[in-house]
Amino acid sequence: MRFRRQAIALIVALIFGRAIASAAALQVAIRPVVHGEPLRLDSLRYQDATDEMFSITRLSYLLSGFALEREDGTWVELPGRDAWMDAGQQRMETRFEAVPEGKYRALRFDVGLDAGTNAAPASRFAPDDPLNPNLNGLHWSWQGGYIFLAMEGMYRNSHGEMKGFAYHLARDPQRTRIHLTAPLDLSHDAGVLLDFDVAALLSAPRPLAFGRDGEATHSREGDPIAAALVANLPGAFRVQQVLSSAPEIAQPSPVRPLFLPAKYTPYRFTMNATFPMPDLPRDNPLLEERVALGRKLFTETALSRDGTLSCASCHQASAAFADPRKVSRGVRNQLGTRNAMPLFNLAWKTSFFWDGRAPSLREQALMPIQDHAEMDETLDRVTAKLAAKEDYPALFAATFGSPEITSEKIGLALENYLLTLTTHDSKFDRAMRGKGALSADEQRGFELFMTEYDPRTQQFGADCFHCHGGPLFTDHQFHNNGLAPSGSDPGRFRVTGRESDRGKFATPSLRNIARTAPYMHDGRLATLDEVIEHYSSGVQRSATLDPNLAKHPDGGLHLSAADRHALVAFLKTLTDEEQR
Repeated sequence: MRFRRQAIALIVALIFGRAIASAAALQVAIRPVVHGEPLRLDSLRYQDATDEMFSITRLSYLLSGFALEREDGTWVELPGRDAWMDAGQQRMETRFEAVPEGKYRALRFDVGLDAGTNAAPASRFAPDDPLNPNLNGLHWSWQGGYIFLAMEGMYRNSHGEMKGFAYHLARDPQRTRIHLTAPLDLSHDAGVLLDFDVAALLSAPRPLAFGRDGEATHSREGDPIAAALVANLPGAFRVQQVLSSAPEIAQPSPVRPLFLPAKYTPYRFTMNATFPMPDLPRDNPLLEERVALGRKLFTETALSRDGTLSCASCHQASAAFADPRKVSRGVRNQLGTRNAMPLFNLAWKTSFFWDGRAPSLREQALMPIQDHAEMDETLDRVTAKLAAKEDYPALFAATFGSPEITSEKIGLALENYLLTLTTHDSKFDRAMRGKGALSADEQRGFELFMTEYDPRTQQFGADCFHCHGGPLFTDHQFHNNGLAPSGSDPGRFRVTGRESDRGKFATPSLRNIARTAPYMHDGRLATLDEVIEHYSSGVQRSATLDPNLAKHPDGGLHLSAADRHALVAFLKTLTDEEQR
């Protein structure tokens, strides 16, 4: 009941915005439930059709085609609005402005997208659009189109073993219409609260059990799991409550650039045409002057206490701005605990470091300066040292309109520079543009990379694309990839305090992977061959192992030597010899 009251309060207090003359606003909120009770992620407490206990770690889906039915039976299509809902991200609502006033008796929408939108280039969607793949993580890129519904988790099979499942409903024929009776009076703003019941999705009219029916579906033609999900979806949604209210909510103030000088030169940001649009910081626009200052600060040893280290000391350009050492060393030759992550395509990331503790690049850039094991300096001393140098006051004046040097401006300049470090012109990219070709081994590796491992459907790929799919070759999420625990590093858990995040680390991009050895968060694997061998035979099961790995046989995929070789050959095609 408390969750229900909170959901209703969310609609009333947060969702309704300003009223629109001669039209109304409609808010649709959808809460994930199991048997009517709020869904608890990562909780092994639910039962499938054969009484296997299961948990949900991910529930994410796309909706489109919203329409309302008038009392005379005619339908009003709502303004073109697609929606992305995600339980983990607490995304549970979508809003429609300028809905024609009147009384309506039903609501309909589709789980999935129309064929044209599903096939549209990912780069056409704005950074905050629900269909931007960098936002929703539901795009299959070279396999084509979006995942309409992703439900992943863990279950305990009849032998008491913990296994993973990954149900991905996709492809045009699986688009599913939902029709709900919902009397709505839109003579003023209104809202409707829906439940999406996972138990119903797995039970009626076609009951599903992970151990009996299969642990994965990627919606290939004729797949019975996909067919069952499509059959069950219409009954999984139900109207919980219809609300009517029209409070006034203050509109957010426009974001204004920080410290913009009187004269400046915009920087021309470049990227691959297949990349999704990045959400560049609106308060720190890319400027030639700011990028140049950030580049200079990146190599400035005055940022460290003893003047021996700069950012570039642990992020070497020759190694794709990574560190070729297993772990980096700080001032006084102190040994670190993690391998320095490479610095490229950061414009598409929303959190930084292996554990995601920094929410922005400007904050991330200042943390190593203050870390006692790294540069071991204070920001006050850094600003004083830079102010005492002959060239910096004039550079800050040209960049920020004032010679005053502050830690905030240092962070903004470094952020500007780091955002320009893009990589997008590898052998693989040229082959995708028809400007080159992959060898037979490389092509075989690509096929393995993009093919699921699902013996039920006779698919024996390497399943890499789940975490490393798309043109950026990363989902920017945090996963436990089955590494044997080493030392006391709990990964993402250290930031969130959630047991479900123990052993999870950020997914690095595989671009330039041949240049960024050693691998993993602690640099424990020296070569790409060792990385592939880990996923072939070295995966260790644990309570937080990623479901897409937990559904594989014990140890991993047990790939042949030829397949392991092909995967390494493909990964080497991702090297950009002229990273910008």
